[in-house]
Amino acid sequence: MRVRTFRLIVLVAQELRTLMDQLLRADGLTTQQAAMITVVDLLGTPSLSQAATAFGTTHQNARQLADALERKGFLQISTDDADARVRRLSTTAKSTSYWPDRSAADQQQVLDWFGDLTPAEAQTLFELLAKVEHSARSALSRPPAGPDTKPRSRPEHMPGL
Repeated sequence: MRVRTFRLIVLVAQELRTLMDQLLRADGLTTQQAAMITVVDLLGTPSLSQAATAFGTTHQNARQLADALERKGFLQISTDDADARVRRLSTTAKSTSYWPDRSAADQQQVLDWFGDLTPAEAQTLFELLAKVEHSARSALSRPPAGPDTKPRSRPEHMPGL
């Protein structure tokens, strides 16, 4: 049953990613790019390596996402003041002003996708997936997404992440 559950999670994750990609496409963004913006917002001004770790991806993939977002004006990549080899990421004014206009409609869409679940079922699903995520994070030997293992208050964009 666990293998079937894994397969279902992979399938549903891909379907939800495709649906979100369709919502973001008109603005030239992808779900992956929006998720990277969320990670950077959560962490403040992370290094590229910190963002990659928190995002659960390679440094190279994180760099490609960051470069694309910088070209689109959503992220700024700068050199760390203390170590010129380190690249720091920060969201831009464009990113800050972009998301509030999208947020309500995006949140409603996510609510619709999960509309067949009762509030109790949604809570249970969240708790169960959090357990799986914890196990996966442990298996990857990566630290939690935010400082002190508790994410700070997160922006409302990308409500499904």
